[in-house]
Amino acid sequence: MIAMNKDRLEAFSDGVIAIIITIMVLELRPPGGITMAALRPLAPVFLSYVISFIFLGVYWNNHHHLFQAVNQVNGRVLWANLHLLFWLSLVPFVTAWMGENRFAQGPVVLYGVVMILAAIAYYFLTRALLSLHGSTSTLAKALGSDVKGRISIVIYAAAILLCLINPWLGVGGYVLVTIIWLIPDRRIESTLFTGDD
Repeated sequence: MIAMNKDRLEAFSDGVIAIIITIMVLELRPPGGITMAALRPLAPVFLSYVISFIFLGVYWNNHHHLFQAVNQVNGRVLWANLHLLFWLSLVPFVTAWMGENRFAQGPVVLYGVVMILAAIAYYFLTRALLSLHGSTSTLAKALGSDVKGRISIVIYAAAILLCLINPWLGVGGYVLVTIIWLIPDRRIESTLFTGDD
């Protein structure tokens, strides 16, 4: 299997995530009225935008950190990365649907499905990178057993089920995963800082 430079993958991923965020912000429509009260009905739309913006920011930040710990990519990594970008590209759609329907059960469940599939895709991406770089690489040392990645998938699954009781419980689960990942993965930073390889 031929290994390639990682720079194009990183640049492409950055561009796609930037476009996804741009699409989301273009979905925000100003109200017809001129008073502050006219903004009130848009609160669910804005809240769904904020949640998704932070979610995408977390993915961009952690994707960047992940690729600081690798030296090269191959075809398997390229496809795994595209798999992740596919699910992230659906975020504007599910964000708009959830916000415009005031966090109704169906849209919140679908939002969670996209979130869990993105998390699974990110996990597959880390596995593809580990397969390429080996068990003694900087990346392998930094990720360890990747409990954080696995627990995120479990929380997403539980949150989707909680939506059947109350959609806001599901949203709480989605936000919890975002909070867990809000600070970039310190394992990668600390491994790179100590110079292990």
